[in-house]
Formats: sequence, structure tokens, C-alpha cells
Amino acid sequence: MNILLTGAAGFIGYHTAQALLKRGDNVLGLDIINDYYDPQLKLDRLSQLGIQADEIQYGQAITSRIFPNFRFIKQALEDNPQMASLFARERFDGVIHLAAQAGVRYSLDNPMAYMQSNIIGFLNILEGCRHHPVRHLVYASSSSVYGLNSNYPFSVDDTVDHPVSLYAASKKSNELMAHTYSYLFGIPSSGLRFFTVYGPWGRPDMALFLFTKAILEGKPIKVFNNGQMARSFTYIDDIVEGVVRLFYKPAVANADWNAFEPDPSSSPAPYRLYNIGSSHSVNLMSFIEEIEKNLGIVAKKEFLPMQPGDVVKTAADTKSLEDAVGYRPTTSVATGVARFIEWYKAYYK
Repeated sequence: MNILLTGAAGFIGYHTAQALLKRGDNVLGLDIINDYYDPQLKLDRLSQLGIQADEIQYGQAITSRIFPNFRFIKQALEDNPQMASLFARERFDGVIHLAAQAGVRYSLDNPMAYMQSNIIGFLNILEGCRHHPVRHLVYASSSSVYGLNSNYPFSVDDTVDHPVSLYAASKKSNELMAHTYSYLFGIPSSGLRFFTVYGPWGRPDMALFLFTKAILEGKPIKVFNNGQMARSFTYIDDIVEGVVRLFYKPAVANADWNAFEPDPSSSPAPYRLYNIGSSHSVNLMSFIEEIEKNLGIVAKKEFLPMQPGDVVKTAADTKSLEDAVGYRPTTSVATGVARFIEWYKAYYK
């Protein structure tokens, strides 16, 4: 397979690249390497994939020094001429689209970044797949799309019409856009709703990273909603396993789809939605206790009210994932947190 993997310098993208390369696929990784968080972490991930920082130039694909089947290109999703040229030149068999402007809270401060990357950028991906057909487009959605929904566990059979952040709205928009292109142009597309992903090489704006850093520095950690929150914390290896399995199972039309009782997760077009998350929701305070145990330090805690755009609880119903590929995430928080902290100490010495 000749695969375009966007967001290759990102947390999930980096791990997905490793999995695909070990399978023997030819992968072109794309990333803009912006400064939403420390670009050095992104460059260090790329270094693990055999891409050296001093070789990177905008719009030019370079070959890995470690994996002969991996190339990397620095490019913006919203750069329409460059993206159109890329699809025409490379003739991809499939696309795994993980690049996006991430973060719920940042969307309150910089909404335009989400429109450019998550809407315009995704449109360029869809247009590329339209004019140069691919076997399967897999793209990252988010558990954030469930918004005000309190029907736990969250199911892809639920409607998601009440997002509470612009980030969530952009991800819901991606699902709608993908359906339109699947319906009009027959593009097989699968949207993957990720639930609170964590693990080695993770994002510095996520809770586990922030908590670990603050605790080791002797600073208080910010505990929102006074700790009365819960998440389907999902270990990175479980996420990647789901992504790769689903990529090799292209979306198909649902022959039983009923317009009078429409299933939100499928369509008469080749379109599917899946949750990828732990089926076990963990209380935030229990998550913090696991970090404290692994660090051997009791955290100083600053209890704060709920943040705008956040939700109290997430919980994943993964039945559709299990039905499709016979898989569901299984890594425990105890195991996942221990692996992250081992990596964190080694990386930051």
C-alpha cells in the first residue's frame, strides 16, 4: 500500500507510522510541525523515524535514513495548490488523516486555526481523494463530538448535535463532510472517534503530561471540576491497533440503512463511524493517584471549577469496533501510566 499519513510528527501519527512501516507499507508522512506545542518534541519523533531536522524543507519529500519505505514532507493541509499537486503526483492507495489543530481549550482563544486546519485542510484531503480515488480514507474524529450527550456509554448510534467547543464542532463537521463525499463520489471513508489518548511521546497539553511535569517540578496540578470528572483513558498502542485494523477494512455501504430510522454511524454510501476508546471510564482522582504512585510523590492539588468547553465524563461503547475488526482496547491505566512515566523520565533525563 502507498499511504498518505497526515500528522506524522504528531503523537498518534508517529506511533501509527511505526506500525505501518513495520508492516512493510510505503508511507508518506505529512506534517506542518507548528508551534501549538514544543516543535522539538515533534522533531524528535521524526528523528525516531529517520528524518533529520536539518533536512526538512517545505514542500520537499525526504527519505528516512532508517526506514527506506518512509518519506516525510513538511506541508500545510490548507495549502490547496500543494495538496492538489501532492495527490496528483503520488497516487495514494489510501489516506490516514490524523493531522488537525487539536485541543478543546485552545479553540476558545484561536478559533481561526481550527477553521484553517480542520475544515479547509480536511476539504483538501477530500478533494484529493475525489480526483485521485483511494481504497479507503480513515480520518480522526473525537469523543468531543458527543458534547452535551449524557447517555453513557457514548455510542456511535447516538446523535451528536450539541458540541460544546469549536474543536468538537470542527470534528463533527469533518464527519458530515466525509459523508457528503462518500455519498456523492463513492469515497470509502471511516471516521474514528478517539477517547483521551495517552502514552509515551504524548502531547504536552494533555493531562498526564501536564500532571507529571508539575509534580516533578514541585508545582501544584490544576484539578478541574474539583476532581469530579471521568474519562475513557485510552493507551496509544490500543489506538494504533484500531486505526491499522480499520484502515485495512474499507468502509462499505449499509444495505439495511433505513431513511425513516437513520443510523448515524453508517449510510447507503460507503461511510462508517467508530469509537476507539477504553470501555472502562476512570475517575480523574484515581488517574492522579496512579501518577503519584509511579512517581513516588504526592501531588499538590489546586481544585478549580469546570472549564468552558469541557465535559464531565466520557465513556466509550466499542461494540461497532469489535463487530468490524474483532478488537477493543485492553491496556489498563496502571500499565499505561507506568509506561508513560518511564518514557518521560528517560526523555527529559
